[in-house]
Amino acid sequence: MNRFISLRHFFERYGFTVCTRLADSLGMKVKSVRLFFIYASFTTLIGGFIIYLTLAFWLRLKDMIYTKRTSVFDL
Repeated sequence: MNRFISLRHFFERYGFTVCTRLADSLGMKVKSVRLFFIYASFTTLIGGFIIYLTLAFWLRLKDMIYTKRTSVFDL
């Protein structure tokens, strides 16, 4: 448990400095900047997955509609 607490303090001291400095330069609250980064990361993950599923469905539908026929008599 002590290692977890020391690891957490390390990330809080050095990892969150980016958000703190960005919030100070923009004149915003640090909490708002951190929440923005959290929401942005979830949005990109979920958005990419939705785009992937949409393209997969679209390609599957295209393959079902446009079948390759070798000759005129393959109706």
